[in-house]
Amino acid sequence: MNEPIICRVALAIPLHKQFDYLLPAHMVKDNSMTLIGCRVLVPFGGGPRKQVGVITATPKESDFAIEKLKSVTQLLDKAPLLSTPLYDLLHWAAVYYQHPFGDVFQQAIPTLLRKGKAAAFKTQEYWKLEQDGFDFNQLARAKKQLHAATLLQDFPLSYEALKGEGVSRSTLNSLQEKKVVAAYEQMPSSNSTWINNVQELQQKPNLSAEQAIAITSVTQQLNKFRCYLLEGITGSGKTEVYLNILKAVLEQGQQALIIVPEIGLTPQTIKRFQARFNVPIYLKHSALNEQQQLDTWLHAKQGSAAIVIGTRSAIFSDFTNLGLIILDEEHDASFKQQDSFRYHARDFAIKRASQESIPILLGSATPAFESLNNALSGRYHHLFLTHRPGNAKPPKNDLINLTGLPLKSGLSPQLIELMQQHLAKNNQVILFLNRRGYAPVLMCHECGWLAKCQRCDAFYTYHKSANYLHCHHCMATHPVPEQCHDCGSTHLHSTGVGTEQLEETLNQLFPDHPTVRIDRDNTRKKDSFNDYLNDINSGKYKILLGTQMLAKGHHFPDVTLVALVDVDGALFSNDFRASERLGQLFTQVAGRAGRAEKKGQVVLQTFHPEHNLLQELINNGYGDFSRTALQERKMAQLPPFSFQALIRAEALNATQAENFLTLCKQTLNQIAETNKIADRLLILGPIAASMERRAGKYRFQLLIQSEQRVLITKTLNIALAYFEKLPEGRKVRWSIDVDPIDFI
Repeated sequence: MNEPIICRVALAIPLHKQFDYLLPAHMVKDNSMTLIGCRVLVPFGGGPRKQVGVITATPKESDFAIEKLKSVTQLLDKAPLLSTPLYDLLHWAAVYYQHPFGDVFQQAIPTLLRKGKAAAFKTQEYWKLEQDGFDFNQLARAKKQLHAATLLQDFPLSYEALKGEGVSRSTLNSLQEKKVVAAYEQMPSSNSTWINNVQELQQKPNLSAEQAIAITSVTQQLNKFRCYLLEGITGSGKTEVYLNILKAVLEQGQQALIIVPEIGLTPQTIKRFQARFNVPIYLKHSALNEQQQLDTWLHAKQGSAAIVIGTRSAIFSDFTNLGLIILDEEHDASFKQQDSFRYHARDFAIKRASQESIPILLGSATPAFESLNNALSGRYHHLFLTHRPGNAKPPKNDLINLTGLPLKSGLSPQLIELMQQHLAKNNQVILFLNRRGYAPVLMCHECGWLAKCQRCDAFYTYHKSANYLHCHHCMATHPVPEQCHDCGSTHLHSTGVGTEQLEETLNQLFPDHPTVRIDRDNTRKKDSFNDYLNDINSGKYKILLGTQMLAKGHHFPDVTLVALVDVDGALFSNDFRASERLGQLFTQVAGRAGRAEKKGQVVLQTFHPEHNLLQELINNGYGDFSRTALQERKMAQLPPFSFQALIRAEALNATQAENFLTLCKQTLNQIAETNKIADRLLILGPIAASMERRAGKYRFQLLIQSEQRVLITKTLNIALAYFEKLPEGRKVRWSIDVDPIDFI
């Protein structure tokens, strides 16, 4: 074969367009080699710029003259990078989510592969004992060195493994100088010996009847697609159900993928799974370095990972023999990517399970309305856990009417007294306030001036400890002014309460009971969040204050009182999902109370105790509330009883953004009329976003809604080519969000 091959390449660019290149014959060593799905390095644009792309086709002809086609610089793979099912699934996602395939492909692979690195393990540093029959008594006075040498007495370990056991580099160097140990380079193990050696390492707790039914329902239907919704109240033992189902899957020699919503949940999840099974378990999330992410991906692809536990992007992991997907806390909004490739990990996971003919288990105490509706209608198999194991009882729920009460940083006298009672019994207390900083507003006492962000329709948040103003929308920061910008007064004071201010007040009210604040501001350092969790479980802190980071899946056996300090803002939102989110938040936060033998209490402070939503949640729980709210959604024909797509546009000039969407609407209407579906396709807008100005740009949106999902997909597939040709589109930044969950 001497003639170059025409190959069509998808690049990670924001255009629904692919490019033809010539692949020199000498790069293809084997005529039978499959090229589609292989990465290539190609020249793109002017100058020396090179970009990694993926071959999507090898057409016999090109729309361009052969002599005008550029040549591929390098063929990076000897075989397709992804398995055929996963490659095909990415194609589906590109069409469904209206996103360029090249960018979808790039986002689905580890960062090092996007940069053109080889899909291979990097050698790791290992340490071994240098002396056979070494007398450990020689190190009796050097406890750190003795610890390190003892770890190595049976077999060599990687430096990462030793570091995880508390062994420092200096300790190893000291042992090396004594010629006790030696270092060497080795490729990480990638064998699959675990398949024939699956063992449980600890005794299982007794199962409840509901747990046994849930486990049997899934394990009797392995090796075929079925979607299960496990609706279990907080603390009901959903993880134990997962572990028992996993055992059956692992014993078949199959791999499993566990997806959780937050990085903070992966360490505690992996600890439980490692304590149960003697199989290789790997993590996949953004806090890992690039090589660690690639190694996890390779272990999954080569079959040496039995279980992969990760956040949203873990759904793109390639597997040798995937047998089960579990999506924990399936309701969580973080499963939806909010920029660029706007996929939903839950929906992608269900599609993947269907394509690979394996079961998928969605677990939550507060199922998303979409999942709940699918379960109630019979499309998903509905499983229930309605009781906590052992003697654990559901917490008692109470409302505190704040009207007319004197408050201390948002705390009512009744709540302060309740805290004293619970703390006096040596229990722990959680206070939930979903507002970071010291105060949400800085105001002039003389004229009422408010410190507003210059680039957003929002106020600066005052951070007292660092003494600066911070916009939590565009991330802009500003020094705290010494005087009012309008009248010059120096009488500036903060208004409202944030977690920082509440922490200050708690330290004053309860000096004998240490308080820990858990929010994004003080958990930025690596491992800080896990360190806080360890300190909480050890009893170091008695008062736990935080944002919704504290609400997700954590087990605190000594917490007996949980209080939601302020949730009134969610009661009067223009977002139709606000009530669903409040119900989920209340239930998840409340679920941290009374999870062990101790009786729990949940308190909700509000100025509107009569509100129907609060009364429903307090008296009847999320189950009844969600089913009532679903009927209201059905009457209004809102999701999940209809489907939506949002076209967003933003520009420095508001008119430009609005004009572009007006032209998009005209195009959509023409397509709908031509295809005779205008009466089944609702097109609303363009209107300004709830926060019209953000980061200096004006934002508008156009909503498409239909009772049939396929009508939206087909219409957008046709419209996309027209949108990209609009000259007005070059003046704005625009995007399409299919199945949006955020309208702000």
